[in-house]
Parts: sequence; C-alpha cells; structure tokens
Amino acid sequence: MKKVLKYRMLICMLVILCMCAVLGGCAKKKKDGKIHVVCTTFPVYDWVKNIVGDSKDYEVELLMDNGTDLHSFQPSAKDIVKVGEADVFIYIGGESDEWVGDVLKQAGNKDQIAINLMDVLGDKAKVEELKEGMQEEDEHHDHDHDEEEKEYDEHIWLSLKNSKYLCEQIADVLKKKGDSEAIEKNVAAYVEKLEKLDKEFIDMIKNSKNKTVVFGDRFPFRYLVDDYCLDYYAAFAGCSADSEASFETVVFLAKKLEEKKLGFVFVIDKSDKKLANAIIESCSDKNKEVLEIDSMQSTSKKEIEDGASYLGIMEKNLKVLQKGLN
Repeated sequence: MKKVLKYRMLICMLVILCMCAVLGGCAKKKKDGKIHVVCTTFPVYDWVKNIVGDSKDYEVELLMDNGTDLHSFQPSAKDIVKVGEADVFIYIGGESDEWVGDVLKQAGNKDQIAINLMDVLGDKAKVEELKEGMQEEDEHHDHDHDEEEKEYDEHIWLSLKNSKYLCEQIADVLKKKGDSEAIEKNVAAYVEKLEKLDKEFIDMIKNSKNKTVVFGDRFPFRYLVDDYCLDYYAAFAGCSADSEASFETVVFLAKKLEEKKLGFVFVIDKSDKKLANAIIESCSDKNKEVLEIDSMQSTSKKEIEDGASYLGIMEKNLKVLQKGLN
C-alpha cells in the first residue's frame, strides 16, 4: 500500500501543541520510579509484557488499544504525549509508522530509547511483492513515493523466527534500563515457547497434503508462508487500501482453488468475507469453506482483557492453517 500522508501537517501541529502543554505543566510526567515502555502494536506489547514479567521496574502500555487497524491509525493528543514521555518507545517502523518521526523529533526526549523494529530486523525485512493474479492498488490513489522506491512488508511479527530475534533484541535494550537478571530469565523462557511453536508449524506443514493457500483478502502473511515454504495467491497485497476486487481477480483465484484442488479460502480477522464467498461462487465446485486467520493488526483492549496473547493467537492460526492445508 502506498500510504497517503495527507495528515502530516495536522500531526506536526498537534505534536507542537502537545509538547507545549507538557512544558507548561499541563501534562505531568509520571514520577513513580518505573521505566515506562510504550509499544504501538499488540504483538510487540505482548512480547514486552512477557519479557518484563513480574518485574516492578517496568510499566508497559499499548498505544493502539481500541481495535484500530495499524494502517489507519492516527495518534491522538494523548497518544503523542505518551510517546514523548516514554522511557522506551517501541514501534514497527514501516510505512504505517511514518507519523513517528515527527513526534519523536518534536518531543526532544534525549533520555528516551526509541526502537524501530524494521531497522532492528535489517536484511531480514522483506520487500512487499505483487504476486501473479494480485490486484494492483487503485492507480488514482495519491503516492508520496518514487516509482522505484522499495516498499517493505511491515507485518514482521507474523514470523515466529522474527519474533524470537526481535524479543532478544528488545530484551538487550531493557536489560540496560532495569532488572537485567529477571529480563534475561524471562526472555529465555519466552523464546523457548516461540521455538516450540515454530517447530509445531514445521511439523504440521511437513505432514500437510497441500502447500498452497488462497486468500480472498489482503495478504499480511508473507513472512509466515516464507518461513515454511508455502505458496500463496491473494486478492491484494498486505497493506493494500483496496477492498473491491475486479472480476478478473475473482476468476483467477477461483481457478487457482480448482487447479490446486483446495477446499478453503482464507481471510484475515474481522473480514466481511464477501470477496471470499464471491470466489467460492465462481468455482464449479462450491463445496468450499472460508477460514479466518488472525493477523493481529487490530487487536483491541477488550480482546486483551479476555485473554488474547501473541502465542495464543499464533497457536489458533496453526490449527486454522492445518485445517486449510488438509
């Protein structure tokens, strides 16, 4: 997706107003002696909660806690103050986080450690691809990028291998700030759980009948399918703003279902499933099912309160994928 930055000036003005309020005493920085860690997205928030565990040195906050999709999030004045005051601020660093640079620059918190996870991932970050049959984004959309500029897939948390690496890197930073002994113990235990689940994915896919998935939706799972050598076809790229597929796209995906003898069409969480059902209706054999797999792009505070966790969601994704590949 070529994200439009039409709110950039508004964000800059909001940042300046918020920082003036802070300096003027209208917003008081917390002085409870704790290290305040602010995370933009749910997967990162849950990683950090597991890394710090029961340590009293840290307070962890989630910025996007109202179920807003990562790609449409715009920070409020309250969010900007939280980011500016954080001791440690952790964000994905993809195109959806282009607002972060202005906030951090204006905040001027010299003691803050900001962790851009795309930068931490380095060469492991993947360029978003336009695969065969995938609908290109509406040519009328505005772009702030040169045609030749690479666009990286920001859904880095949907790889258990990435998650392991990133948790270790986050822990290294947090150890410098607080209870290093507890952090080291907690991250080792959490990484072990990630490795165990990764092996379960490997074993499941090794024994699966099919090695291809068809998505009647956006496709944020590039990292996951690449980890396990799965092939895929999808209506739209991972960050696409489009939701209406062309007739050609529907027909192409229906043909792939029949060609590969697949009985399932995948969608991401909170999908209305209209496109997936249209693809099934275009098949000669309509005895197919829609399966939902969770991308964790819009996990809400209510879902967290009800027990949602990164590992728990990935375990559910394993079961859904297992059904869809057999």
